[in-house]
Amino acid sequence: MSEFDAALTTFAQESEELLISMEDALLSLESSPDDSETINSVFRAMHTIKGSSGLFGFNAIVAFTHEAESVLDKVRNGERAIDAELISVLLDSKDLTARLIEHCLTQKDAPLPPELEAASARLIKQLSGSKETGIQASEAETSKLESEGGGDISVDGSWLISLKFQSDALRNGMDPLSFIRYLQTLGEIKEIITLIPGMPDGDEMDPESCYLHFKIAFQSDASKQNIESVFEFASDDCDINILPPNSKVEEYLNLLDAQDESHVKRIGEMLVQVGALTQNDVNRALQKQNESRESDDQPGKPLGKILVEQHVVQEPVVEQALKKQEQTKQKLAAEANYIRVDATKLGQLINLVGELVISSAAMNLIVERHGLADAGDVAASMNTLVSSIRDTALELRMVQIGETFSRFRRVVRDVSNELGKTIELQISGGETELDKTVVEKINDPLMHLIRNSLDHGIESPEQRLAVGKPAEGIVQLNAYHESGHIVIQIADDGAGLNCEKIVAKAIANGLIKPDHGLSQQEIFDLIFAAGLSTKEAATNLSGRGVGMDVVKKNIEALRGTVGIDSEEGQGTTITINLPLTLAIIDGFMVGTEMDRYIIPLSMVDECIEMDPNECEIDEVQHYINLRGQVLPYLRLGDYFNSRKSDTVKRRESVVVVKSGQNKAGFVVDELHGEHQTVIKPMGKVFENLKGITGATVLGDGNVALILDVQGLIQAAIKNRTRPANFLKA
Repeated sequence: MSEFDAALTTFAQESEELLISMEDALLSLESSPDDSETINSVFRAMHTIKGSSGLFGFNAIVAFTHEAESVLDKVRNGERAIDAELISVLLDSKDLTARLIEHCLTQKDAPLPPELEAASARLIKQLSGSKETGIQASEAETSKLESEGGGDISVDGSWLISLKFQSDALRNGMDPLSFIRYLQTLGEIKEIITLIPGMPDGDEMDPESCYLHFKIAFQSDASKQNIESVFEFASDDCDINILPPNSKVEEYLNLLDAQDESHVKRIGEMLVQVGALTQNDVNRALQKQNESRESDDQPGKPLGKILVEQHVVQEPVVEQALKKQEQTKQKLAAEANYIRVDATKLGQLINLVGELVISSAAMNLIVERHGLADAGDVAASMNTLVSSIRDTALELRMVQIGETFSRFRRVVRDVSNELGKTIELQISGGETELDKTVVEKINDPLMHLIRNSLDHGIESPEQRLAVGKPAEGIVQLNAYHESGHIVIQIADDGAGLNCEKIVAKAIANGLIKPDHGLSQQEIFDLIFAAGLSTKEAATNLSGRGVGMDVVKKNIEALRGTVGIDSEEGQGTTITINLPLTLAIIDGFMVGTEMDRYIIPLSMVDECIEMDPNECEIDEVQHYINLRGQVLPYLRLGDYFNSRKSDTVKRRESVVVVKSGQNKAGFVVDELHGEHQTVIKPMGKVFENLKGITGATVLGDGNVALILDVQGLIQAAIKNRTRPANFLKA
């Protein structure tokens, strides 16, 4: 990859991150429109994308983001209020910016398609044509200058210029009035005071010496550098201080806040870049600092303090520059701990670690088989190192799920507006981590479930008020770790599921018979059947019975489960259980006959010996009495048809497994113990094999199948019946 292509990749990644943060900030502004820091973050996103796009010559992006940036600058300066209408336009602008970036990256120099041009023109019109509210720019009010003792000047709307000519200025051909006349070509002199504090009395005055000191209130749109250039030829014979208007302080503060944070800048450099100082101001302050250091043999005054004392910049501007400098230092220090890694390379590392785990198991087998006692300690040490490498490698791919959750704020906002509902999204557990590959694949199922909650679950404000609920509905997204898995819950306080409607629809679709005898939980699970929807009229959001079956398949493809709990009139909770990673797990290996199976260790509750007498009694009903509780079980050898038909009595064990609230027992012949398991896909030929989610290669080269614990538990529950006298047994 060339340097240019690498730069484009970085631009694409950074732009995506900036647009995501911009969307989050805009959505938060709906509840806190006066949050200046959030407004600044939105401005910085547009400003940074505009600057980066300009480097690559993406003029279409620059032109559009400039308009959005201008509007946001007015919001920052209090010239325009942030309201729901403007937030909607800015959200649309964020979406269009993403489309423009995608076009420029993929089509290079190709012109914009008509639909993008039309969308850009429409949004630019909305951005610039909206009625401005808030603080309007008014005519500058000039306060009276202080003339006694040459005191400080404070004029809000004017530049404050102090000209103190040296005694030899007239002898050197300087005409003080000529500079003042030329100054008027750049603006309007609102007021001028002539001071002569150094003029001696009587005969001591020298007519050829200059004693003039002017203080000028000057109103102009010119920059500080342009105003200073008026007095360029007098710089050797005049002390010149130019203080910006107080009305410009806010502008300087905003410009400082939006400055690039790629490297730490000096205070003087930052203030020159935003126009609050000129280089001459900085040079004079540095000279003053050096003089004080040499005379006092001390470190000298801080540069910012000297600049304020010389009346060339306001103190709040210096404080903001110092704050920005410190923020940049902290940000760079934090970023120094991170490095961008190609996801493909990271995946290759995980695969290599998996092969290392298999090789380690093979070495252990050889050491054990040949009784190499001397190599035992080395093998044990290597196992420990391999485990550490495995855990560290997997942690590299762990990301917080909060970023994925935050993307749904926009979905909730847009859908609730479309449906005419008021809905709040509450997020918790965003710091919960799981494998990046799982995060990427769970996004679509979560999107569908949330949209279903918004459409099916939450009632209209009128319906909610009629049943005594608040008009605003609530959808909660929560994530937490449990037994080596991650649990994601989508809960709403809506109408809940109506069992009668579900059953009626299922009967009409031929999914169940009228005398079904299903439990409430089994009725809820019918929601995931293809083609079933209780929505009376289909909308563009839901109601066609397409999607929930796909959601379940996608979650099960990740070796996860999904369940529903609901109470009519109170709401619905959908719970998703997912493995933390799809690459390597800690497993528990068992055997039947010559076959080996891997059970995820996090789902193993306990192991007990199978009672032969109990086995003979309850073989038909497939249950055992586990300390007074009903425990259904499956014989893995019989289930997978690997058991040879013989009458040999075997010593059997029961591995008690747990998934959610359900428990079952797997009857096996052998317990081989814990085993680091590298998950290998089964391939298309075996992808529909029930009870199996994958395979792994053992140290001896044989293959062990990884069990689908959730599916097998359901099979065990369906295959057993509970006798009336069970607890008496």
